[in-house]
Amino acid sequence: MQINSIADFRAAVRNGPYAWPGGYPLYFVTSDGAALSFEAAKQERRNILESIRDKSNDGWRVVAVAINYEDSSLFCDHTGKRIASAYAEDDAQ
Repeated sequence: MQINSIADFRAAVRNGPYAWPGGYPLYFVTSDGAALSFEAAKQERRNILESIRDKSNDGWRVVAVAINYEDSSLFCDHTGKRIASAYAEDDAQ
């Protein structure tokens, strides 16, 4: 899902870190291609909202929310924590 406005970002956060239906794990994608976990997005909400409002390319502008189907090596670019995947093995960390 694309994030084009502050309202889109807030709706995505409200909907939670799992897709419905299916319960697939979600993460945010920034304009420079970085991955952000829901935890990081909530922590850095103020920076993200300002960047969306100003259409900045400062690394905080979230442009999409995506499902991590199989990437067992997807890590949050802010926290460094692994972002869960739907189908990859848990021990593939």
